Amino acid sequence: MSDRETWATRPGFILAAIGSAVGLGNLWQFPFKTATNGGAAFVAFYLVAVVLIGFPAMLAEFVIGRRTHVNAVDAFERLGHRQWRAVGALAVVTGFWILSYYNVVGGWVLRYILGSARGAYFADPGGYFGAVSAGPEAVLAQALFLALVVGIVALGIEDGIEKATKLMVPSIVVLMVGLAAWVATLPGAGAGYEFFLSPDLGTMVDNAGSIIPFAVGQAFFTLSLGMAIMVTYSSYVGGEDNLITDGGAIVVTNTLVGVLAGLVVFPILLTIGADITSDTTGAGALFVATAAGFGSVPFGRLFGVVFFGVVLIAALSSAISLLEVTVAYANDNYDIPRTVLAPAVGVGLFLLGLPSAWDTAWLTWFDSFAYQVFLPLSVLATAVFVGWVIGEDAVAELREGAGGIGAAGGVWLWTVRVLVVAAVLLTLGLGINEMFLVDGADFFAPF
Repeated sequence: MSDRETWATRPGFILAAIGSAVGLGNLWQFPFKTATNGGAAFVAFYLVAVVLIGFPAMLAEFVIGRRTHVNAVDAFERLGHRQWRAVGALAVVTGFWILSYYNVVGGWVLRYILGSARGAYFADPGGYFGAVSAGPEAVLAQALFLALVVGIVALGIEDGIEKATKLMVPSIVVLMVGLAAWVATLPGAGAGYEFFLSPDLGTMVDNAGSIIPFAVGQAFFTLSLGMAIMVTYSSYVGGEDNLITDGGAIVVTNTLVGVLAGLVVFPILLTIGADITSDTTGAGALFVATAAGFGSVPFGRLFGVVFFGVVLIAALSSAISLLEVTVAYANDNYDIPRTVLAPAVGVGLFLLGLPSAWDTAWLTWFDSFAYQVFLPLSVLATAVFVGWVIGEDAVAELREGAGGIGAAGGVWLWTVRVLVVAAVLLTLGLGINEMFLVDGADFFAPF
C-alpha cells in the first residue's frame, strides 16, 4: 500500500467537500426536481431534510472517515467490524453508479457552453438538446468530460483535488451571485420567485408521499451522502479539526448555491412562459427550457456561456470527488500509482455510462434507481452502524477538535439512531413504492 496523502490545509478539506456537494445536484437536479415536484413545496421538504437528516448523517460519515484514516470499505474493518464492510462497498458502488451517468450530463454541459457562444440552440432548443444528448456525439462529449476528471484526480489530493477546488468553489459562488443579480432585472423574476419560494400547504399535504422521497434523496445527493465521498474526504483529516463547524460550513454553502440556482433558473423560465412543471423532456427539461430562456433575453449568448460555465465548474468539482472514492480504495490496497488507477477506473466508468449516453431513457433509469434505492439504502446502513454499533465511540470522535460540546454529542447520536434511521426507512419505502408500483411502467421502459 502506498503512503497516504492528506489535505495541505483545513480550508482545503472544507472547500473540497463543498465542491463535492455543490455540483450538478444543485445546478441541474435541484431546479429539475423542484419544477416537477411541487415547486416551493419541494423546497420546503428539502430544507427540512437537509437540517434534520442530512447534517447529522454527514457527521456520521465524517466520524467513520477521520477515526480510521482509510477508504470507505476498509474503514469498517479497522473499527473492528469486518462484517460491515459491505456497507462501505455499497457506498462505493453507489458513487461509481452515479458518476457513470453524471459524466454524460457533464458532456451535455460542454456542448451547451459551445452552443451558447455560437447561439446554436436559440432557434430550436428542443432539437439542439435531442442532437447533443444522445448518440455518438454524447458518447464523445462524455469521454471528454471524463478525461478532465481523471486528469485532476490523477494529480493527487494536494496537487490535484485541493488546488482545483480552491479555485472552483469561490468561482461558483461569485458567478452565481452575479447571475442572480442579473436575473432579478427580468420581467418574469417575480413569478419565478413566487413559484420557487412560496409553498402551497395544500400541495405539501396532498403530495407528500411522492415529494418526500425526492426531497430527501436530493438532500443526500447534494450533500454527497451515501456515496462514500464524505467518509473518503474526512479520512484525510487530522484530529484537531472541528467536524461540526466544518460540516455546518458545507451544509450552509451547499444550500446557498442550491437556492441561488433556483433564483437564477426560475425567473428565466417564467420570463419566456415555459411550462416548468412538465417533464416531457425528462432529465433534459431544464437544459431545454433554460436554453430557450437565454435565446429570448438580452445578451443571451454571454449569459448562456457564463451560466453553463458555472455548471461545468460545479460538475467537475463533484465528479472528481466521486472518482476519488474508487481511486482511494484501490490506492489503499494496491501498490499502483494514481496515474494508472485514475485512467483505469475512468475506462470502467465510460463503459457503464454508455447506455446513458446513447439513450436518455437509460440515464433517467440510472438516476431514479440511485435516488430511490442506492442513496437511501446506503445512508440507512451507515446511520445504523454509527448509531447502534459504534455508538459512544462515534460521539468521542465527534468531540475531538470540537471543544466542549457537552450534551450535544448525545443529542446527535440519538438523532442518528432514531430520527435519521426512521426518516430514511420511510423515504426508502416511499421511493420503492413510487418506483415499482406507481411508476412501474415508466421505470421498466428502457428494458
